[in-house]
Amino acid sequence: MISRTTVDNVFETARVEEVIGDFVQLKKSGSNFKGLSPFSDERSPSFMVSPVKQIWKDFSSGKGGNAVTFLMEHEHFTFPEAIKWLANKYGIEIIETQQTDEEKQTQDQKESMFLVSKFAAEWMESQLKTEMGKAIGYSYFKERGFTDETIKYFQLGYSPDQWSAFTDAAIKAGYQLEFLDKTGLTIVKEEKQFDRFKGRVMFPIRSLSGRVLGFGGRILTNDKKAAKYLNSPQSDIYDKSKVLYGIYEAKQSIAKEDLCYLVEGYTDVIQLHQAGVKNVVSSSGTALTKEQIRLIQRLTKNITVLYDGDAAGMRAAIRGIDLILEAGMNVRICTFPEGEDPDSFAKAHTQIEIEDFLKANSVDFISFKSNLLKNEAAGDPIKKAEMIRDIVQSIAKVPDDISREIYVRESAAILGIGEDVLFSSLAQNRNAGLKEQRKKDRRDQQSQPLKKVENVEAAVKVDRRSVLEHAIIKILLLYGDKVEDFKEEFLQESDDGELVVEPVKVTMPVYEKVYLDLQNDEIEFSNSIFKTLYPKIVDLLLMQGKVDLNQVMSSLNEHEARLVADLVMQEDKYQLHKWDGKMIFVKSKDETVSTYTMDAILNFRRLMIEEKIKALFETISKDPAVDNTDVLSTVRDYNKLSRYLGRRLNRVV
Repeated sequence: MISRTTVDNVFETARVEEVIGDFVQLKKSGSNFKGLSPFSDERSPSFMVSPVKQIWKDFSSGKGGNAVTFLMEHEHFTFPEAIKWLANKYGIEIIETQQTDEEKQTQDQKESMFLVSKFAAEWMESQLKTEMGKAIGYSYFKERGFTDETIKYFQLGYSPDQWSAFTDAAIKAGYQLEFLDKTGLTIVKEEKQFDRFKGRVMFPIRSLSGRVLGFGGRILTNDKKAAKYLNSPQSDIYDKSKVLYGIYEAKQSIAKEDLCYLVEGYTDVIQLHQAGVKNVVSSSGTALTKEQIRLIQRLTKNITVLYDGDAAGMRAAIRGIDLILEAGMNVRICTFPEGEDPDSFAKAHTQIEIEDFLKANSVDFISFKSNLLKNEAAGDPIKKAEMIRDIVQSIAKVPDDISREIYVRESAAILGIGEDVLFSSLAQNRNAGLKEQRKKDRRDQQSQPLKKVENVEAAVKVDRRSVLEHAIIKILLLYGDKVEDFKEEFLQESDDGELVVEPVKVTMPVYEKVYLDLQNDEIEFSNSIFKTLYPKIVDLLLMQGKVDLNQVMSSLNEHEARLVADLVMQEDKYQLHKWDGKMIFVKSKDETVSTYTMDAILNFRRLMIEEKIKALFETISKDPAVDNTDVLSTVRDYNKLSRYLGRRLNRVV
């Protein structure tokens, strides 16, 4: 167990904008930062980070919280894992208390898989230092030109050419065969088990935060029956369509350069990185997916695809482009001279030479595709017509109108055909795509089961109470420490039975007003989250006179933290228009805090009165024969109070 001291140090030190900046490209937006949501596929940024409040809110998915909850949402960390990750990032000493056997057993399946994968990476790395490892694995890496520093940086390793060397070591170290099997590190058949990656050099594949998700292994023998490269199988922690090799090592450089280079293989990434070009990742030889593109898109909108100079490599470059265009990214292509690939080119040139070559030879996708297909279709009208349709199909994927028009004009010039022909074809293509999308949307709607509407009246009443509780929590979080003038009214009954009002002005902090009024009225919260939040916030305000969001967040669970972030960040998203520039002066929320607070309290009182009246009538209906004079008198008194509260709230009763 991690000590409370360590947890407190982490919350005090961690900066939410720095933590999220490791995963999402953030841009300054007023006093906040804004970026594309890492949780949904969006083109307009709705992901907000507040350095002042040290919280984040994703308006597209509804998620929100602090630095810890972000790591729990994004990296699927447990709370202790998130604390350890942050402690490591900020150089905070982790003080742990002894973990019980019961606590060890409760670690979930994914965590066990992460732990065994981490062990595997470390064990295979250590094998490079054995006699066999030096002779086979280490010598291979040195032949590829990798330095010791590079080998260590990428945690390259070696799995001995023995049936169960790794499996035996893992079981001896206390790891269960169940999780060795589920990660694919061990193949289990009946009573036998053997290492999946035996006799291979190893490339750990990491998440954006650096966790080992899976492995790629290259065979070193000439066994024609065995695959040259072998990847971890699909598992609960590894999905090859959602990861990119080198993303952890490249993320800071990608964000800094505002550009990502995409290559095919592991060694392409490593060789370029070693040469000084560090903003590079690999799709591991598989077709590029939407999830992989989104991973890059979190860090930059600019991507340059690097491919071998042969014809097969050039055609391969085309296949993944449409998906990148559809994501609204800026795509360029760079092909190497025939016989060269990123690995060999990086090995033979300096960093400056590589960077100069990439800049000089990177062309936008339309120029690349148009020239490539133009050469292939030379002298063949049928092929040329197919080529034009192919290019238009790619342009149609571009979401931005201006970019589409520019691409049409460029391709028309390259292909030597009229722009109007391309524009006409583009319009047909786009219309067909929109019709298909509408059909899909209708099918999706029809496939959704109709929701039954049951007990609407009860739902509305429950919601009304929840809305008021929500308002009270929001007031305490945003304005709890403000000192305000509250217009109180003391009531006396006149001779004719009407309530006479005596106005009084009271000056006090907002939290005192809320706390005292709710306590006097014996109002209790019904929503479980609000019921937990209310005493925590009030205690902080009573003890410190202010709300420290970090302190509040550190004691909340995931759902509570999300709610707090939602309450606070909504204030930053919606701002009044600058009417004062037009000589129209609108009061801000800050200027009407007392009114806002009193409205919430009075509405709560009125709701409580209505509930009491209903309860009294239920009592009468149970036994109408009983004398209910006293009960009816109480109902009349409550109705007077309800009418009075209605007048104060400017409502017609």
